[in-house]
Amino acid sequence: MARESSREAGTDLPPYFNLSPDACLAAIGPAVGTQELARIAGLAGRGRDDLASRGLGEEGRKTLRQFSTWEICRYLIPVAQGHFRRVLKANPDLPQGRSETEGGAKWFALDEVLRLRAFFAAEGAKKKNYLPYRPAGLPAKMVAVANFKGGVGKTSTCAHLAMSAALDGYRVLVIDLDAQGSMTSIFGGRVADEWQTAFPLLARHYARHLQAENRARADRGEAPHPLDATLGEALKASPEAIVQKTHWPNIDLIGSQLNLYWAEFQIPVWRLQARGWKLWDALSDSLADSGLLDRYDLIFLDTPPALGYLTINGLAAADILLVPLGASFLEFDSTGRFFDMLHSTFASIEEGENIAARALGRPELAFEWDAVRAVLTRYDGAQQAELAAFVQTWLGRAMAPQRQEFTALIGQAGEQVNGIYEADYRDFNRETYIRGRETFDATWAEFKRLLYGIWRRDELAAAGAAAE
Repeated sequence: MARESSREAGTDLPPYFNLSPDACLAAIGPAVGTQELARIAGLAGRGRDDLASRGLGEEGRKTLRQFSTWEICRYLIPVAQGHFRRVLKANPDLPQGRSETEGGAKWFALDEVLRLRAFFAAEGAKKKNYLPYRPAGLPAKMVAVANFKGGVGKTSTCAHLAMSAALDGYRVLVIDLDAQGSMTSIFGGRVADEWQTAFPLLARHYARHLQAENRARADRGEAPHPLDATLGEALKASPEAIVQKTHWPNIDLIGSQLNLYWAEFQIPVWRLQARGWKLWDALSDSLADSGLLDRYDLIFLDTPPALGYLTINGLAAADILLVPLGASFLEFDSTGRFFDMLHSTFASIEEGENIAARALGRPELAFEWDAVRAVLTRYDGAQQAELAAFVQTWLGRAMAPQRQEFTALIGQAGEQVNGIYEADYRDFNRETYIRGRETFDATWAEFKRLLYGIWRRDELAAAGAAAE
């Protein structure tokens, strides 16, 4: 009977029974107007700034930690620590590092590590690959990381690949196309308005198209299309001016902020005004015309979690497309629909363009990527092995074989607004650090195999064309 009384009193019932409407009313507060939205946004903004400031140095900007002899010899320059020390002693003009304690380990800034790597490449064992493979005379490879499902590790994957490439010695440009600006925060970027984002690149491309069209209209005796103040400003904007340095010596950034989202509304207006404008070429043409493709080895594009105009520009510009997803049915289902939408979008552009191309006898448009790979992220081998194998079976070669695990190091580094390569291993158990970075090291290794194969293919094609 006591048990019955307990059930009647509701002590073992689910929490959605026996709710009091009056108590619920007292808890919800007043109705919300637009000013309350502004207040919440302000609180979130101040909180975001406070969280981001935890990774800032004394000068108010992010700083990159230094690297110990142990790290350098294990991860960056393939030599024994004893040999490394002997080389430094024999060459006093090389960076000698700093010790935090008397007789303690030596620590080096990354730009010093890059100098040391160049020295070993010139003077060290010829059989060792001190410098990464990079064919001469070829432009940078552009890598877009995209999926219209949020929370799949898109920005994290993009950021860590950029950092991996920088640690390997590549010159890297990161372009944040997501108005949320998460990638910009990771690299400590400061963006005041849309004129410090990729927006001027797109606007400048459109303005130049109008200028060319107006010249043709003038030849026909027709009135020109007007160029408004925005387009006039875009024509004066320098692409190089929007590139900002980061706390990484060999990573530059084109950042983002909320105003960039305006492009999603402006681009279709421009397209309606000028049907001949090839909006999907705006980003790639602007990067090529500005010479930025020749200043870097790799350009990483972090796209919004939606297939809008900014994402289309990023995907059209990319040589390599990476699509992160988790090992769950919903993410597999969503990613399949993402590929279906990609096909529909780009096939539609091809069809529309090629009707006119065939009529005029011009070459037809055909989008092509060097490689497209789905990347499994946030993987838990104990829980998701079966579903991961299922996804691999169905996607086949389109699925990268490496599975990117989520570890304690990744979580803790994220809480400090840092990538795992920015985390000081002394803040962790060393084995935790080693295991934590293994998953991203493996992701980079898999991507590097892909990159090497693509560059080698391009190199052989260029040599063949030259021979003809």
